[in-house]
Amino acid sequence: MQVIPAIDIRGGKVVRLTQGDMKQETIYFDSPLEVANGLAIPGVEMIHIVDLDGAMEGRPRNLKIIEKIARSIKTKIEFGGGVRDEDAIREAIDAGIDRVVIGTKALESGFLKKISDKFKERIVVGIDAREGVIYTKGWVFKTNRNAISFAQEVEECGIKTINYTDISKDGMLKGPNIDSLKELLNATGLDIVAAGGISSIDDLKRLKTLEKDGLKGAIIGKALYEGMIDLSEAVKVCSQKE
Repeated sequence: MQVIPAIDIRGGKVVRLTQGDMKQETIYFDSPLEVANGLAIPGVEMIHIVDLDGAMEGRPRNLKIIEKIARSIKTKIEFGGGVRDEDAIREAIDAGIDRVVIGTKALESGFLKKISDKFKERIVVGIDAREGVIYTKGWVFKTNRNAISFAQEVEECGIKTINYTDISKDGMLKGPNIDSLKELLNATGLDIVAAGGISSIDDLKRLKTLEKDGLKGAIIGKALYEGMIDLSEAVKVCSQKE
């Protein structure tokens, strides 16, 4: 199971939000590049970067910063936030980004199948849900879409990986929603990466028990910045063979 550290960028700085609320923002660092360099330790295969400005505005706003990171470190970069058309996907890939996360636009009929055929495994779908219902556009808008049924649609389109965030847990440091992850894993054959609420090594150990069911990784953000999880220890725990 991969440990995937997260960098959220807003206004060019590294921040974290509580439950996706832009009004509940904590600024941690001024330089995303310095943070990325610190996170790119042995055993970390991927860094997850979110352009929060892009998520709100509907187009990437911090891509130059992220391109600089991608060109400066050897660790792979996964990027999301405002990627809502093919041109934005191509720009991200041309910037050196390895995987592009599609969130809001994924719900548009026919879009996923189209990009899956063109970009194959470079695409990850981000499903952000609260109480099983998907939220979009930076977690501001509630949809009428059920997370599990949509995940099954994603699988039918040929996409292999989903990042699943439980919004109610995100930034709360109270542990992940294991039950919702189990439901998702049981309902699909997708590779699932968990996000939201991961706050301790014990949380990672609990998640690792789901590895046999298809859980491929855990995205960790705030807990790293608050010193609640040591990244080296997290890598060691999650890379252990069962």
